[in-house]
Amino acid sequence: MSEITPEIVESHGLSPEEYERVLAGLGREPNLVELGIFSVMWSEHCSYKSSRLHLKKLPTEAPWVICGPGENAGVIDIGDGPDGTKLAAIFKMESHNHPSYIEPYQGAATGVGGILRDVFTMGARPVANMNALRFGRPDHPKMKHLVQGVVAGIGGYGNCVGVPTVGGETNFHPAYDGNILVNAMTVGIADADKIFYSAASGVGNPIVYVGSKTGRDGIHGATMASADFEEDAEAKRPTVQVGDPFTEKLLIEACLELMATDAIVAIQDMGAAGLTSSSVEMATNGGAGIRLDMNKVPCREEGMTPYEMMLSESQERMLMVLKPGKEAMAQAIFEKWELDFAIIGEVTDTQHMVLEWNGEVVCDIPLGPLAADAPEYDRPYLSKEEYSSWAGIAPMAEAPETSDPVADLLKLLASPNLASRRWIAEQYDSQVMADTLQTGGDAAVVRVHGTDKALAISTDCTPRYVYADPFEGGKQAIAETYRNICAVGARPLAVTNCLNFANPQRPEIMSQFVHALEGMGEACRALDFPIVSGNVSLYNESKATGGGSAILPTPAIGGVGILDDASKMVTPAFKNEGDAIYLIAPEFWAKPDPARSHLGKSLWLDVVHGRDEGRAPPVNLAAELGAGQIVRKLIGEGLLSAVHDLSDGGLAVALAEMALFGGIGAQVSANEAYTAAQWWFGEDQARYVITVSPDKADAFNRIVAEGPDIPEAELVGFTRIGTVGGESLLGVSISDLRAAHESFFRDWMEG
Repeated sequence: MSEITPEIVESHGLSPEEYERVLAGLGREPNLVELGIFSVMWSEHCSYKSSRLHLKKLPTEAPWVICGPGENAGVIDIGDGPDGTKLAAIFKMESHNHPSYIEPYQGAATGVGGILRDVFTMGARPVANMNALRFGRPDHPKMKHLVQGVVAGIGGYGNCVGVPTVGGETNFHPAYDGNILVNAMTVGIADADKIFYSAASGVGNPIVYVGSKTGRDGIHGATMASADFEEDAEAKRPTVQVGDPFTEKLLIEACLELMATDAIVAIQDMGAAGLTSSSVEMATNGGAGIRLDMNKVPCREEGMTPYEMMLSESQERMLMVLKPGKEAMAQAIFEKWELDFAIIGEVTDTQHMVLEWNGEVVCDIPLGPLAADAPEYDRPYLSKEEYSSWAGIAPMAEAPETSDPVADLLKLLASPNLASRRWIAEQYDSQVMADTLQTGGDAAVVRVHGTDKALAISTDCTPRYVYADPFEGGKQAIAETYRNICAVGARPLAVTNCLNFANPQRPEIMSQFVHALEGMGEACRALDFPIVSGNVSLYNESKATGGGSAILPTPAIGGVGILDDASKMVTPAFKNEGDAIYLIAPEFWAKPDPARSHLGKSLWLDVVHGRDEGRAPPVNLAAELGAGQIVRKLIGEGLLSAVHDLSDGGLAVALAEMALFGGIGAQVSANEAYTAAQWWFGEDQARYVITVSPDKADAFNRIVAEGPDIPEAELVGFTRIGTVGGESLLGVSISDLRAAHESFFRDWMEG
C-alpha cells in the first residue's frame, strides 16, 4: 500500500488540518480507500461543513410537515385520497452545476435522474419535474452550446423516464459565464403511511445493491463539485456521470413494486459519493455498523478496485436493507425488471464501516468520525453594513424617466430574461401522465391523480436582489414563490431550496449566504411556509473567465401548495371582454414614497438604460400575507377570471403577459402620482393584477371590504386600472407584442 503523501491528501480536497482530524479519528494512517472515503464524506457537497451551522436556523416544522430536512426529500401531508387514505407530497431540489458546465447534456440529464431517485427512494411515484437554470451572456462563445445541451439533457431524461417537466425558470447574467447553474426539482405522491426512510437496523439484515452496474464514471464527482473551477474544465469530463433514463424507469417500477410488500427495512439512493455516502448514511442514521464484500458489487468494467467502486457515481443505483428471508422475493422483482440485484453485505453492531476485498479487510473506519464528527466551520462573514459597503450598494442618485413606455415594453419583452421560453418548453413533455393542468403560468399545477386536488409548484429567485441586499433578497425569493402559488388559487405549504453561492472562504460570499438565510427564515416564519428539504452548492466561481468570477448569490426556492378543488384554478390569461382589471398592492403603495426610486435593481433600468443601480425592493411580509390570503379567498369564491403576480418588468410586463396568454388586449391607465417609469416598470413587491367580470362585482366588493382575517396580515389596496378588451395594450397590437416576445430564442438559435 502506497504511503499517503501531502500531495495525495491535497488531491483529495482535504486541508492539512482536516487530515490531522482523519488521523485522530482513525488513530492511525489511512490507506488510500479510507482516504478516498473521508475525502468524499467530508467534501462540502456531502458534509455541508461551511453551511450546517446556519442551516440549523431555518424553520422546518408545521402541523402538515411529516418529515423535514435530513432524509432524501421532504414530506408533507396533503390530505385524504379517494379511498380515505392520507396522502403525502414528497419533494426536493438539487444542483448539478459543475457537471453541467463540463458536459451539459449528461450533467443536466443526471441531475434530473438523481433528484427523481431522491423522491422515489422514499416511496413516492414522481409526478412532476421542475428546474431553475442560470446561464451567462447569450453572446458568450460557449453559451448557446451550454443552453442547447442542458435543455436537451433535461428533456431527454425526463421525457424518457415518463415524468412531466411542468415549469421552471431560465435566466441570463454575465456572472454565470464561467459557472452555469442547473437546479432540478421533483415532486412525488405517496400514501402517508408508506414512507420509506434510510436508517439501517437489524444486526445481520442483508444489504442489497440494485439497479445498474458500477463503472468508473463520476469518480470524485462530489469532490469536484466542492471546488472552484480552474481553467481545466475539459480535463474533468471523466468526473461527470452518464445517465440511462430507461434503466431509471425500470428502477422506479421495481422499487415501487417491492415497496408494496413488507420487505424493506431501509433504502437510500446512490447519489453524490455513490456507494460510500449511501452506506455511511444508512448505517449512521440507524446507529449501526456495516460490512460490505466488495467482490460482490456488480461492475461493468474489468479490474475495478474497492477505491473506484466506493467513489464511483454511476447512475441508476440503490442500496437497501431487507428483512431476513425476503431476499428471493426481492431478487425476483428486480430480475423481472432486468436490473442487477446483489447481496453485498450485512448490518452489524460495530458502528464501523468494514470493506472486504479478496478475503482481506481493505477499510475499517469508525462511523462517528466519518459522519457525525465531520468538520463544521463558522466561517467569517461581513456584517450587513460592511457587505453593503463592499458591494457598493447605494440609493439611486437620480432615477431616469421613460420617454416612450411602449418602446420600453417591447424592448423588455424581447430581452433574454423576459422573452418567451417556448423554445425550451416545447422540448419537454409536460403532458405525460395526463394530470398536468397548467404550465407557463405563475405556478405549474398538477392534479393529484384520482382526486379533486392539485399541487401547485413554483421555482423562484431574483439573484440581482440577493446581491444588492442578501437579507431582503432572501425574503423576496420566499415571498415570490408564495405569491406564485397563491396566484393559481393554492394554499402554500412548504419549501425546498438549492442554495447556490461562490467560495465560502471569502467573507463577502459567506455574508451573502448567512444574511440570505436570515431573510429566508424570517419570510418562512411570517408566511408559515417551512423549509423541508434542500441542497447547498458552494464554490460556484471560475478562474477560467479571468479574475475568479463568482456567480450572483442564487438561493433558488421551490415551493409546493395545495388546491383542494382543482376546478377553481385560475391562470394569468385575460379571458372576457369587459372584465375589470385591478391592481392589488400594499396600502402604503397608494402614496409614492419620495425616499424610494421604485426602480432600483429593476430589469427596466438594466435593459433600457444599461444601469445596475439602487437598492433591492423591500419586502413587507405582512402585506404578502394579506394580499395572498385575499387572492386565495377571491379565487376560492370563483370571483376572479385571471390572476398574475407582479415581478420582473413590473406592471407593464405583467399586463403584456396576461394579454399574450389570453390573446386579448386591454385599455389601462396610469396613476399620475407616480412617474411613468415607476408606475409601469417598478418592481415593488406584494402586488398582483386580477380581473373580475361585471356580474361578480358585488361579491368581489364584499370580500375586499372584509379584508384578510389573519391578525398578522396587513391590509392591501385595490385600484381599478382598466378593462379587458380589444386587440392592443398601451397602443401596441397583440401581434406586435407577440413578435417581440418570441424573437429572442428564435433568432439566437437560428443565428
